[in-house]
Amino acid sequence: MSRIRSRFTAAAGLVAVAALALAGCASSDPLGGDSSSPAPTSGSGTGSSTIVVGSQAYYSNEIIAEIYAQALEGAGFTVERKFQIGQRDLYIPSLEDGSVQLFPEYTGNLLQFFEPDTTATTSEDVYAALKNALPEGLTVLDQSSATDQDSYNVTADFAQKNNLTSLEDLAGLSGLTLGGAPELEERPYGPKGLKSVYSVDVAFSATADTTVDELVAGNIQIANVYSADPRIQTNDLVTLEDPKGLFLASNVVPVVNSAIADEIADVINPISAALTPEGLVALNVESTEQKRSSADIAKDWLAANGVG
Repeated sequence: MSRIRSRFTAAAGLVAVAALALAGCASSDPLGGDSSSPAPTSGSGTGSSTIVVGSQAYYSNEIIAEIYAQALEGAGFTVERKFQIGQRDLYIPSLEDGSVQLFPEYTGNLLQFFEPDTTATTSEDVYAALKNALPEGLTVLDQSSATDQDSYNVTADFAQKNNLTSLEDLAGLSGLTLGGAPELEERPYGPKGLKSVYSVDVAFSATADTTVDELVAGNIQIANVYSADPRIQTNDLVTLEDPKGLFLASNVVPVVNSAIADEIADVINPISAALTPEGLVALNVESTEQKRSSADIAKDWLAANGVG
């Protein structure tokens, strides 16, 4: 909850704005959207077994999983959905044992899950390192330009009063509390990372689903929010720059069972190519502001982008 992500990290030219804050790409913050999962659909398929598509307990991740699922069904595969599973500690074992075979992930946070001490930071370096870090039996297909990664945010008023633009500017400030999902406390980019990389001392509060509300109320001073979350704009938050690379680049990427990777690559890779940073934010808006179901959002996106 994980993908407070926060990964994304990183989107420009937003097609639409407004959504919910998230507590970190490695953490869950499913504050909006329809979390119901359509019933499995059967098709002729090109293989003999059902492809099980999973998702995090995070509305944005579920939308991408639904896009994968509908595209596979359109190509004739039989698909079973296992959505809203939870976060990495819960679903990674399912990927490893093959009970889930395809999952939308985020490169940087997933790499840090397997290699906490990785030195990769750029998009391409993280993607290459992730391929080598995955356990036997798992691989990744093409990564997307879309990102949804962790970012640290403050209110515009707090930024102005303290002359803040970067995480570096937090050094020397006292009484800071960082809010996010409970697991953020132990993540490499959590309080320990802020201390080691930027010499910033913070207390930690497990605010989870209420992170942005707590920030706006002044109960915390720093909030871990996913970068593709439009509430960064709608709540007038300031995302602090990360010049030393505390957060890894975290692109949307399909993690897949190696046994079926070649079989589904021609269906899934065009989705990654079509999904853009601003497009991901627009999908999030449809869920949280327009209250559309993941199934309807996915269906329209596939039609509009000519894939699936």
